[in-house]
Amino acid sequence: MSDDLIKPEELISRLDYATPKTGWMDTPAVIRPGMYCYSANPKSVEYVGMPHPRKWNPMEDDWLLPENWKDIVLKGLKDRLERFRSLRIFMDICVRCGACADKCHFFLGSGDPKNMPVLRAELLRSVYRNEFTKAGKLLGKMVGARKLTVSVLKEWWYYYFQCTQCRRCSVFCPYGIDTAEVTLLTRELLNELGLNIDWIATPVANCYRTGNHLGIQPHAFKDMLDFFVDDIEEITGINMAPNYNKKGADILFITPSGDVFADPGTYTCMGYLMLFHFLKEKYGLDVTWSTYASEGGNFGSFTSHEMMKRLNAKMYAEAKRLGVKWILGGECGHMWRVIHQYMDTMNGPADFLETPVSPITGTVFSNAKSTKMVHISEFTADLIKHGKLDLDPSRNDHLRVTFHDSCNPSRGMGMFEEPRYVIRSVCRNFFEMPANTIREKTFCCGSGSGLNAGENMELRMIGGFPRANAVRHVHEKYGVNMLSCICAVDRAAFPALMEYWVPEVEVTGVTEMVGNALILPGEIKRTTDLRGEPLPGMEDEDAE
Repeated sequence: MSDDLIKPEELISRLDYATPKTGWMDTPAVIRPGMYCYSANPKSVEYVGMPHPRKWNPMEDDWLLPENWKDIVLKGLKDRLERFRSLRIFMDICVRCGACADKCHFFLGSGDPKNMPVLRAELLRSVYRNEFTKAGKLLGKMVGARKLTVSVLKEWWYYYFQCTQCRRCSVFCPYGIDTAEVTLLTRELLNELGLNIDWIATPVANCYRTGNHLGIQPHAFKDMLDFFVDDIEEITGINMAPNYNKKGADILFITPSGDVFADPGTYTCMGYLMLFHFLKEKYGLDVTWSTYASEGGNFGSFTSHEMMKRLNAKMYAEAKRLGVKWILGGECGHMWRVIHQYMDTMNGPADFLETPVSPITGTVFSNAKSTKMVHISEFTADLIKHGKLDLDPSRNDHLRVTFHDSCNPSRGMGMFEEPRYVIRSVCRNFFEMPANTIREKTFCCGSGSGLNAGENMELRMIGGFPRANAVRHVHEKYGVNMLSCICAVDRAAFPALMEYWVPEVEVTGVTEMVGNALILPGEIKRTTDLRGEPLPGMEDEDAE
């Protein structure tokens, strides 16, 4: 974490929710370090065929915009208003009631009125009124309309990359306005001018080129899983042999590349490997990994609908190539919103795959009848419910766990109970955070939607403050020492957030705890968990 980051106490002391002295249209955006991500690498922009690749600096006055930039934006806005009926509705229907105002984690953490979802949407809506409504053309500022200027464009860039598309505000909107859609479509307009951030553009280019956001080549992907296999053998005495690119396997498993290359997600990945080995040994289930479709996440969903579709397609192309029956997906966030809400109209229907049926329990996952893709938590919960896993939850007794409802699996697909069922089955010390901070009202990690960079750490800490505050509550009340989640971005973002706000709490994936509790056929006596930490009662044996 950057040494330049201010102390938590100082950050809190800065919070000011008082009414500003000037109107929002008369208050220009002030772009400052720590609150924005670096501009996109032009090579990444060019690689995926996006327009106007160039080097530019958000801190400089001249962003090197194309000469006809205004025409490009207005033409793009007109096109999207015609293509997306929802956008025009969202532009027209808001009555500025303020129900969403205090629901955004970035507003709660910063006090900046332009981070109120209603006002962030007004940044675009004001230009819409000026260009596409009679009232706006005639009455201008009187009806909330304003012209598109360079200053307005910079304001768009600054604040639409201070939205994680978490959709918490939409839960409270009486009209159901989806602010995430407004953000995505505005980012599409910015991308028309080459105004992306590198933490999105380069992962997108990597995924298009190698099949995953990190740019991992197939041999390196396999090597990492083989390292995990060695670590598991040291802990359990079991040598595993995962399938790679196996044609005719029962199931294709796809997870975020962050689980393969970034702690603590790597321990979750070890949990996947152990679960699949157990199911193969005991029930003959044949699961394959792919070294080509090696990414479940979809940073295209932070870029444009077209890019989202392009990156999502690789998973289904690989499933078709391998001839599997259906797809099992790992603990990811945005992958599941794309699958659940967009898949059918973008890449579906996947009629070449079968409706997912567990060959072990016989359960038909009818909710995945169209997408042919099942979440690992659904799959695991079903196995546990039918008594198909041998578990020793006492191996997790050193953990006092709470659960973060990751925004996309919870609000995006309604998955609330399955992860909790799994946790309670493998862990005996589970505590919920306050009701207004979980389930459909869950707070975001503050680093999603491509904002999990290093240069915007202040933005991430203020955005994650509401979630961290809820974690602090259960830490102080129940002694919680572990924050669990089912999202790779969460697992990447939360360690820094916890270190800053609640340093006594660590972060885990749900399947890591499954791996700890799972009793493998023929395993040796375990003395440590997947992190190499002594199991409860094994401290002395591990020291020996």
